[in-house]
Amino acid sequence: MKFHFCILMGLMGLFAFEISLAQNQFNINLGNNQQLCAAFNQAFQNRPNESSFSVKREGNNLYFETNDERWFNSLFRSAEDGIAIDIVDKERYSCEEVSIIKQQIRGQLQKPVYTKQLKSTLKKIDDNRFRALVGRVPEKWQDRELEFNILFLSDNSLCQYFVIYDLKAYAWDLLDMGIYLDTLTYSNKQISTNDDGYVLKNKTLKFSIPFKKNKTAYSSEDIKPLYDSLRLTDFNIKTINIKAYASVEGREDRNIELQEQRAKNIAVALQSFQAPSIETSISSSENWVEFLNDIQGTKYEKFAALSKREVKSKIVGALADEMEPILKRHRKAVVELELEKIDAYNNISPQELLGKFNAALAVADIDEASKIQNTIFERLNGKEISPDFLMKMEIPQQDLFVQLINKQTSFNYYLDERQVLITHNQLKELEKLAPKDPRIKYNLVATKIKLWRYKAIEVDANKFKTDISNLKNYGIDAVLINRMMINYHIILAENYMRARDFKNKDKSVTYINNNYNSVNLSNFDYLSLAQFFSYYGNTEMSRELLTPKAKSIDIDEDLLFYYINLTVVDRSLTKTPDYRTIMLNAYNLNPDRFCGLFNPYGQGGVTFQLLEDDFLRTTYCENCRN
Repeated sequence: MKFHFCILMGLMGLFAFEISLAQNQFNINLGNNQQLCAAFNQAFQNRPNESSFSVKREGNNLYFETNDERWFNSLFRSAEDGIAIDIVDKERYSCEEVSIIKQQIRGQLQKPVYTKQLKSTLKKIDDNRFRALVGRVPEKWQDRELEFNILFLSDNSLCQYFVIYDLKAYAWDLLDMGIYLDTLTYSNKQISTNDDGYVLKNKTLKFSIPFKKNKTAYSSEDIKPLYDSLRLTDFNIKTINIKAYASVEGREDRNIELQEQRAKNIAVALQSFQAPSIETSISSSENWVEFLNDIQGTKYEKFAALSKREVKSKIVGALADEMEPILKRHRKAVVELELEKIDAYNNISPQELLGKFNAALAVADIDEASKIQNTIFERLNGKEISPDFLMKMEIPQQDLFVQLINKQTSFNYYLDERQVLITHNQLKELEKLAPKDPRIKYNLVATKIKLWRYKAIEVDANKFKTDISNLKNYGIDAVLINRMMINYHIILAENYMRARDFKNKDKSVTYINNNYNSVNLSNFDYLSLAQFFSYYGNTEMSRELLTPKAKSIDIDEDLLFYYINLTVVDRSLTKTPDYRTIMLNAYNLNPDRFCGLFNPYGQGGVTFQLLEDDFLRTTYCENCRN
């Protein structure tokens, strides 16, 4: 599930707007008088975290909206306290303009509305929202793309100038520890997910196929050695996702056409090895990301400051030949295969499966019972049968069947995390049958970590730390233990924060920052850690965590756009060559989504006023002007 919030930044916040003291529209003192603004700024800073505000357009009327009437009334006390709206037209940022004139008032300033009128027009519009009329869109601008900045006034002096940024936040959690069924099985949490975000993936494989210059033809024989190496005898390919990349020299339309044909040929070759049809998605782009990464530190690094068109004009003839050792690395397809295990029981009804399962139990054929159990799990996960079906699968409570009981107990939790307490208690009983079984030991600790996070049980933190460490005595891999220790410190940091023990909170955050490189992180894990660091005021840690991923062409799209949300308002970053690489990476992954960042807030964009930043505007105009 995605959540949206507005980041509101003023003169006292992240941006230092240029102030023209000569301006005095509507007799407003635009000099940001600290003495006059002291009381207002104090009230503003005392705004509860839960309080929010914005400007909403309804028809051609403009309303200041807030969910906190008490805070609103604390802001506006004297007669000349008030609000003025600066209406900004996206035409200000036209790519036809050579540069943007930096000025404090970016658009058309509206007549201020002061305390008496604000409070007299404040109306409750639902259970949690209030609004006051603060202006009207001029007739000549009514059909334009507009945004509405807020000037907060105290004694008719400008105290805060706010641009509203509509950024997206995402659900986050602990690092995914998985659960032992036959093997350790992860729940494949996606960054963009819905309430049914737990997907049982049999296997996903990712690999890269290099292309030779100007070659498009691929035969089955070209792919067969690769296909054979994947050992797909027990699997079918369910989906193919191919991202094809061209080197940057030459005509863009020709490069894209070439890559699409290469990708299609790969898909056809893979399809020839199985009868079931394969769902295929193909995208293609020029590989500007790796080009800009690879020229750093070389004699070609000056190209990073040029436009795409200028780079292409340089890489021709002898220079193209000279750069071929770099360029040839950029012609490739990144192929991701989602595989599904071939199911011998695919055409058998649930009741028949249950009968075969019970028959296998009767003769203690554990391998056969396990295969049938897995088929039933797949159908449960695919919602082909009801979870109540598990109640019919009665397994004798004997040590002979511990493997099957652990799978069934743990799958309940895998299917529905809300079952964690029930699963944990059942695993504790199962432990009595097999006190040294490593899968049961691991699952007990994994579920206990969740219960501790939810505050569902009391946990002695020091003893629990020892329990996690002792998993090594049962053969649990050190990498898995490290992942659990990171989650341990995430929870510990949260507990210390609530207790206002900032010193120990910082120790746990430092531990996490020093140790996350010791584990393999999924995209959701990267997201969770980044948001954890940001939440605890360590945005620099978040950036350091995500920057290498953001410059990689195989980054998850949602993770990259989360990174952009985290960083796009920081002008110290946006002016760097690395950030241009990251923005081009986002454009390659999803051009519409990238260009949409610069739509008006409230209409799918962060804000088009990002284009005040010359570096962002250059990238936008280079890629989105058409």
